[in-house]
Amino acid sequence: MRRGQGGLPLKFMIMTDMEGCAGVLDHDDWVRPEGRYYEKGMRFLTEEVNAAVAGFFDGGATEVLVVDGHGYGGIDPELLDERAELQHGLTQPTWPWGLDESFDALAFVGQHAKSGTPFSHITHTGSFEVLDISINGISMGEYGLISLCAMELGVPTVLACGDEALAHEAEDLTPGVVTVAVKRGLLPDGLEEASAEEYATAKLSAVHLSPARARELIHSGALDAARRLREEPESFRYPDLRPPYVRMEKMRRRGEEPGGTARAEHASSLIALMNTPSTPVKEGR
Repeated sequence: MRRGQGGLPLKFMIMTDMEGCAGVLDHDDWVRPEGRYYEKGMRFLTEEVNAAVAGFFDGGATEVLVVDGHGYGGIDPELLDERAELQHGLTQPTWPWGLDESFDALAFVGQHAKSGTPFSHITHTGSFEVLDISINGISMGEYGLISLCAMELGVPTVLACGDEALAHEAEDLTPGVVTVAVKRGLLPDGLEEASAEEYATAKLSAVHLSPARARELIHSGALDAARRLREEPESFRYPDLRPPYVRMEKMRRRGEEPGGTARAEHASSLIALMNTPSTPVKEGR
């Protein structure tokens, strides 16, 4: 008997962010609390999340946990689908954000592409200060870092919703994932020499779907992901990464502070690696 049928549980975690939502037009006005459209941005994200929640429940879900992954907060609890639970705030340890083996699948809504991605929107990895993060030589964004935690736990990543560049990033890193692109960036990148402040304002042009159309597509994508999880779970795949695990971080200059490189390593666990502080790498090493 498949998961989600005959009373068997089917439990999803939805990791959320704001910058990948349709209708969220820029950073300062839309995703920061002092921004003039911040509350509207929260509503757009919550409605996209509700579309995914509805799709998962229509596809047999018995439990959905929504994780508010936007640093300032991106989910309006009052508007959230009453069937979902909301997690807000850091866990201890931070990674993997409360995900464990009890979940059947991981999904993303409102996610943006990683730093350095051409034709992406409000592009960054954690912050605009980050130039690149890689694990064992594979460049990763926020999507990839959390997905690798799911890989270690044996939890498939089944849905990725955000800008078109994020959809391509997800398909490359986690083959088989269902993707929904709700906007597409208009500018190339090639901004390796830009400061954090310059990069924050460099990738703000995009063509958006209407929020209503984005929600329709997200509902269909979530429904398809739930169906495939029940019927073809082997179709969701991960990269072939093997220990030891090494994380490299390259940082942009910010103000008077120069950029630099930092490194962390763990002999056996990706999750432990994510919770390991980085050590600066001296030039010449």
